[in-house]
Amino acid sequence: MISTKQLMYFDAVARLKHFGRAAEERAITQPALSMQIQELERELGVVLVERGRTIRLTDAGTQVAARTAHILDQINGLTEFAATRRAPLTGKMRLGVIPSIGPYILPAVLAQVQAHYPQLELRIRETLTDYLLAQLDDGTLDVALLALPVDAPGLDTIELFGDRFLLATPKGGSKPGRRKATLDDLEAAPLLLLEEGHCLREQALNFCSLRSIDNADSFGASSLSTLVQMVAAGMGQTLLPEMSVAVEASRNDVRVQPFQAPEPSRTIGLAFRKASPLKADFEALATLIKDVRRKTPA
Repeated sequence: MISTKQLMYFDAVARLKHFGRAAEERAITQPALSMQIQELERELGVVLVERGRTIRLTDAGTQVAARTAHILDQINGLTEFAATRRAPLTGKMRLGVIPSIGPYILPAVLAQVQAHYPQLELRIRETLTDYLLAQLDDGTLDVALLALPVDAPGLDTIELFGDRFLLATPKGGSKPGRRKATLDDLEAAPLLLLEEGHCLREQALNFCSLRSIDNADSFGASSLSTLVQMVAAGMGQTLLPEMSVAVEASRNDVRVQPFQAPEPSRTIGLAFRKASPLKADFEALATLIKDVRRKTPA
């Protein structure tokens, strides 16, 4: 009878194309791993591996490797499902986050996770929205913290909170007595934006489309910190998410103003696969993030 261990050993060999490295990954001796692969071949009645100076899969081995990977993925899903029945937010969770959110909320979230869910092993991946969605789709990530909405079939979302955009300008160039910014102010100086690929750039441009803005430009900046430093240096102005103000405005010589109504904003939320067995964990994580947000001063 074929065993799960045999499938795990063969999966390692198929991926690594090396018996020694596969044995090391699976914490077994190389002779023992080789014997298990031979036993699997006897059970199936086909040769899976061409053995020589280099390791190659046979045609049958390639097809069996694909089926094996699928079977092991199903077994892992079963394990994750069982974990959700034991207790919320335990085991491993792979969380993706976009760069315009991560630095401003993750420190407080991680502190609360360690305090209340010490058995949760949270692995963080910070990258752009398109990459996060692709990694959700292929199973590399379990859940992503990003700006909604997302246009991706097979994903479900949980809305967390709204995040206003504020206008950041150099302190020396601010108009005295002005309490709130207007669309006219966007034409007073170059509007500095993040480089292509950042959803924050697209959100800013969508807001600016309410008015003809010809001076919007990006200088290849990939972080809000760089943009705010450029603003402080008098190179222009930018739209700053409210969640970032406590960090970015406090260490740079800039003035931050809210806009007159209707204020531009984005919606922050979680995205995950509809078929994921971890939905209860994502809902618990959403509750934790909302609680952190409520306790974080604007």
